[in-house]
Amino acid sequence: MIKINVLLNNKNWEKFIKNPEIYTKNKIRLLNKDNSFFKKKNIYFSLLLSGNKEIKTINKRFRKKNKTTDVLSFPFYEKREINNFFKKKIPFYLGDIIINLDKIIDQTRDRKDIRIQFDKLWIHGLAHLLGYRHKFDKDYKKMKIIEKKFFNLVN
Repeated sequence: MIKINVLLNNKNWEKFIKNPEIYTKNKIRLLNKDNSFFKKKNIYFSLLLSGNKEIKTINKRFRKKNKTTDVLSFPFYEKREINNFFKKKIPFYLGDIIINLDKIIDQTRDRKDIRIQFDKLWIHGLAHLLGYRHKFDKDYKKMKIIEKKFFNLVN
């Protein structure tokens, strides 16, 4: 089972998603319910909901990139380590995801699109926390398959 800790660092989120914590936890519930992969596992992650200023500061500090982005992921483990935790059925913390509302607004047309884009971004971040990458074409394809599967389960 996946559990999430949602941190609201930008109150503007509530203009587009009434209660982002409940919204996201409901999505995680759907992911847990319809995905046998997570049934016998105890994994946790945090989701920070921010804006341009916060994510730019974090991006500069940790990735040495002085610009905004839509999502950042900070996995605590490599994929092989995650697989070891899964085999041993040990609860563990996957890492952190940060999502930028301002970028989502720039990329979308209406409120419904904002929720869809938000779901795509936290799922993308979760895939990174689970050890998926998109540096090479074959890795990109694997990651996209996982993202599409998760997205279909929660929408």
